[in-house]
Amino acid sequence: MSLTTQLSSITVLRRVLAFDAVSGAATGALHLLLATLLYTWLGLPEALLQASGVAIFAFVLLAGWLALQASPPRGPLMAIVLLNVAWAIACLWLAFGGAVNPTPLGFAYLLVQAAVVFVLAELEWMGWRQLAAGPRMPLVA
Repeated sequence: MSLTTQLSSITVLRRVLAFDAVSGAATGALHLLLATLLYTWLGLPEALLQASGVAIFAFVLLAGWLALQASPPRGPLMAIVLLNVAWAIACLWLAFGGAVNPTPLGFAYLLVQAAVVFVLAELEWMGWRQLAAGPRMPLVA
């Protein structure tokens, strides 16, 4: 069995979704509860941190629900993939776009978030493709 096939299994997909939900909940709580402190450390606007914290919790509900499904529905799973890609792009835009002036720690925070969220999106995409392929029947001669 190839590494790609192993990483694309439903069990791994559900674990990735669970990790995405748990890490998202931690990030959302951090953004909501410590926005003032994070503004000082990261140089990101408090309102942006608070709004992103609320948005993350909506995402967490969907990712958590998908993680609990025996076979996650493909439509909502694709939404998770696209939301993760959008989040990674937004982090890169905030880091390099000049709309905000992050501190060096804030710059690193945005780059780490972009990298981690992109990897999660890729793993979830691999799972989505496996679901799209459906069960494979062995070839019989």
